Amino acid sequence: MLGKKSIRVNGADCGFEAILLGIVTSVGGFLFGYDTGQISGMLLFKDFVNRFGQDQGDGTKDWQPIIKSLLVSLMSIGTLIGALSGAYTADWWGRRRSLSFGVCIFIIGNIIQITAMNSWVHMMMGRFVAGLGIGNLSVGVPMFQSESSPKEIRGAVVATYQLMITFGILVSNIINFGVRSFEEQDSSWRIVIGLGIAFSLPLGIGILFVPESPRWLAGRHDWDGARMAMARLRGLKHDPTNHLIERDLKEMRASLEEESAVGVGSWLECFTGKPSNHPKVVYRTFLGMGIHFLQQWTGVNFFFYYGASIFASAGIDDPIKMQLILGAVNVFMTFYGLYVVEKYGRRWPLFLGAIWQAAWLAVFAGVGTALDAETNRTVGIVMIVSACMFIASFAGTWGPIAWVVIGETFPLRTRAKQASLATATNWLGNFLIGFLTPLATDGIGFAYGFVFVGCNIAAALLVWFFLYESRTLSLEHVDLMYADPNVKPWTSSKWTPPGYITRKQRDETHGASTGLDDDATRIGSSDTSRMEKKSFGGVGSARPSEARVEDASRVV
Repeated sequence: MLGKKSIRVNGADCGFEAILLGIVTSVGGFLFGYDTGQISGMLLFKDFVNRFGQDQGDGTKDWQPIIKSLLVSLMSIGTLIGALSGAYTADWWGRRRSLSFGVCIFIIGNIIQITAMNSWVHMMMGRFVAGLGIGNLSVGVPMFQSESSPKEIRGAVVATYQLMITFGILVSNIINFGVRSFEEQDSSWRIVIGLGIAFSLPLGIGILFVPESPRWLAGRHDWDGARMAMARLRGLKHDPTNHLIERDLKEMRASLEEESAVGVGSWLECFTGKPSNHPKVVYRTFLGMGIHFLQQWTGVNFFFYYGASIFASAGIDDPIKMQLILGAVNVFMTFYGLYVVEKYGRRWPLFLGAIWQAAWLAVFAGVGTALDAETNRTVGIVMIVSACMFIASFAGTWGPIAWVVIGETFPLRTRAKQASLATATNWLGNFLIGFLTPLATDGIGFAYGFVFVGCNIAAALLVWFFLYESRTLSLEHVDLMYADPNVKPWTSSKWTPPGYITRKQRDETHGASTGLDDDATRIGSSDTSRMEKKSFGGVGSARPSEARVEDASRVV
């Protein structure tokens, strides 16, 4: 029987420290959102423009499109590099220390920004350094959460990362709205940036008081540490030899022994699938990269980076207030997204969300292009409604679910590197949005929105034809599903694990009481010879004994 320090959440046994871990790590998402949302309003602050803007020839200062692009977008290059390096730091130092390192880099970047006086290059480099820290966190947080969460709540836990991103954006909008009354003073934008340091401290310090990832510890053969981490996450700190913990260790050891038999996955393996010939490694690499690139090119940061400027050009009287409204819609609908990801899965919400977003962006771009928004108040209202409907859909679908996908799609052998590649691609898309938007809107105006219409349609097609439904499956079973040549993405929701009647219910008539090892043994003994002869997506032969990853439901 579990001790008093554990609770049950959606059928999963969790200790207090598991809840604390989820809360602390979610601050990483908040910092991501806060840094994303703050620049939109700051670009309009008079002191900020006077210090870092360019002379216009009439004694005033304003932004040249290329300078504005670089100032906003170079942070995304930093996050891209930080995301790639996050794979190394997470594997070298462990998930916890890697996150603390990311927070330290973020703080250094913010200090550089605060000390900027009149050089836009100084400010830009501060954003770049802060981006290095955010990129590190954007890899480490979802990975840490997915490795330490039971499958019953894994989707919701990882989706809290996106929830906190939206909350960070909203808070930055609120602070921008509050300090605009003294926008002619340098304290306005320095306060906005400085508060980011204060918000980062709970993560940097708090992460040191939660257990390390049991999977990472087991991967380094620290079985005593893995046992104690599992016990703490289950609320069994004073009973680490409990049969539940021993069962978890047994299953994890079997998985790691088989994974280690073929070595550690390399960057090249993510793109070739060799030498392990793990099922659909290349397929999943490009799937994760595609989903995360298109998450950015749905157009969300078109509004969050430049929303205030966009609404100002459309004749809206108070563009910062409109940005605040978008931020509120974003937060509210992300709560709905946490429900959607567990209730309806991954495929249908992503597919329908992309179609819905394409429709409202078409309205936004069509109205803004056909009519003069500055002289027609109705046009401005329609554009605001369209933007809100777009943000509502993104927050409930593509915002949180894209992060869930990279937390559960990749095999253990190459998971850290594939997650880094997907996240880096996300930041590449982020950079391109930040860099190209001022140039594009300066040239084609609101017609730029039609580009995002096409990208959303492409996103819907990618999901329909390539993404497998992984709702309620353990990470091991997700791997087995991708290895099954008879399963297609559009039929994957009907796939059930070997030895199960449904995705949740075991077939007790087949000796399932012994756990997942029985499933793996059955597959290895009866199906290996058949499956080894089949080719999967050009990657090579599938070997079920090499396709196993640890079951997330067993970690906590």
